[in-house]
Amino acid sequence: MNINEQITASQVRLVGDNIPEQGVYPIAKALQMAEELELDLVEISGKADPPVCRILDYQKFLYQRKKKAKEMKANAAKVVIKEIRFGPNTDEHDFQFKLKHAQEFLQEGSKVKATIFFRGRSIMFKDQGEKQLLRFAVELEEFGRAENMPVLEGKRMTMMIAPAKKK
Repeated sequence: MNINEQITASQVRLVGDNIPEQGVYPIAKALQMAEELELDLVEISGKADPPVCRILDYQKFLYQRKKKAKEMKANAAKVVIKEIRFGPNTDEHDFQFKLKHAQEFLQEGSKVKATIFFRGRSIMFKDQGEKQLLRFAVELEEFGRAENMPVLEGKRMTMMIAPAKKK
C-alpha cells in the first residue's frame, strides 16, 4: 500500500468521505487536497486504471486495522483436544471411568481423541480394539459425535469425537 509521494501514477481516482467531489484528479492536486486536510493520500487499489486512492489518517487506519485483526483472533474458536488412552483389554470399570472423563471434556467444549494402544502381541486384538472405540462413540452420542471411524496407525488406533452443538 503506497502513501503520499510513493504513489507513482500521474492521475488517481479519489474516493471517500473527506473529499468534496469523487473523481479522477492529477496526483499533484490529490496530494495538495490531502495536505490541506492534514491527512495522507493512501493508494487503496494500485491495479486499477487509474489507481484508486483515499484521503485519510494513515496511522489511525493502521491502528484500526491492527485492532480489528486482534479482535478477530480473540473471537476465533480455540479447539482443545483431550486424549483418552486405553488398551484393547480394558475392563468395564476402567472403561466407565474414562467414559465419564470424556463426557466432562465434551461438555466443556473440548474435542476428545480416544486412543487404544496395542503393546506387544496385543495387536492381534485389533478387532476387539475397534469394537471398544465404536462402543465408546455410541456411549458418548448425546454429548458429541464421532468425526471419523477408528483408524489404525502403527501400534495405536484412534478416533476423534467432537462436542455436540449447544442448543
